[in-house]
Parts: sequence; structure tokens; C-alpha cells
Amino acid sequence: MKLKMSENSLFAILLRKPWWISIAIAAVVSLAASMLFPRAYAVYGVSAGFPFFVIGLIAAVKQWRAPGAALVAHTLESVTAMSWRDFANAIEAAYRRDGYEVKRRDGGADFEIAKDGRKAVVSGKRWKAANTGVEPLRELSAAAESCGAHDKFYITVGQLSDNARRYADEQGIRVLRETGLAELLRGMVRAK
Repeated sequence: MKLKMSENSLFAILLRKPWWISIAIAAVVSLAASMLFPRAYAVYGVSAGFPFFVIGLIAAVKQWRAPGAALVAHTLESVTAMSWRDFANAIEAAYRRDGYEVKRRDGGADFEIAKDGRKAVVSGKRWKAANTGVEPLRELSAAAESCGAHDKFYITVGQLSDNARRYADEQGIRVLRETGLAELLRGMVRAK
């Protein structure tokens, strides 16, 4: 059984915020706890901020590895200029590089990927659509159900409608756009 942190937990929220916020909270909590504890135990109060410090370090590493705005813009520009064949080849190569087994599919998903006993479906054929509605996401969910996939990924450079965003959240569909797409395709598009 794989444990998953709730998206609305304090630590999950802090992981999405700048790293220095968690470090500042760690310092404040440690200082306050050490001042509130009796003098003999004040040194133990410092450890109260340790979980926030760890979250700050994790956030710092994730943010350090995240692609910058220039790389994200270049990736989006590059993929919008690609044909479906080139884009599909880049997606397939990126997942293979990351250790996934990749099979091409027809229907609601374009790829079926598997790694460490977990199967996922990926839809990217409509990556250039300016606005995505609910229907492609429904097709992706149906494809996931038909093959027993654990995860669902939808790739787009455009926006999702409000209904599509809600549907993706309800169905656990991870939408890869901008930064997520740049992370996936790192090294797969030519630098300027």
C-alpha cells in the first residue's frame, strides 16, 4: 500500500510554496517552543520546528530542479511547432528515458505506460488545443478503466475549461502543461 499525502494538508501546501516559507516557519516554531518550555527542557523545544525544516529542504530541492521560465517558454514554443508524429516520438522517448515501458494506443489514450507495477494512460493528441473541454478527459478515464490503469495523464499547452478542471480533479487526472510538460520533455526539445 502506497501512502499519499492529502493535497490540502499543511505539509502538502507548504511543498507548493517557496522553500523559504517553511524554513521561516521552522525558525519561528523552534524559537517559540524553546521559549515556552521550562528552562531545563528549552533545548528540546528547538526540535519542534524540525518537520517544517525538512519540508523546506524538500521544497528547495524540487524548486531548484524545476525548469525556469525561459525553458518552459522555449518548450511550449517548440512543441506547438511539432507535428503529432514528432510530438508523440518525443513523449515516448521521454517516458522511456524515465524508465517506463511504453505502448502506443488508439482511442481515449495515446500511450499506456508502466513502471514498478503501476500502469498509467497518457493522452496528448490534442496538445495544441487552445481550450480543452470535458470530453477528452472522459475518453481518457474510460481508457484507463478499460485497461486497469492506476494513473491518468493529460498533456496540453492550452487551458482547461472550468468543467474540465473540476472533472480532472474529481477523476484524479494529472494535467501536464507548462512546467510539467517542460519537466517531462527535458532534453527532448532542441535548445535555442
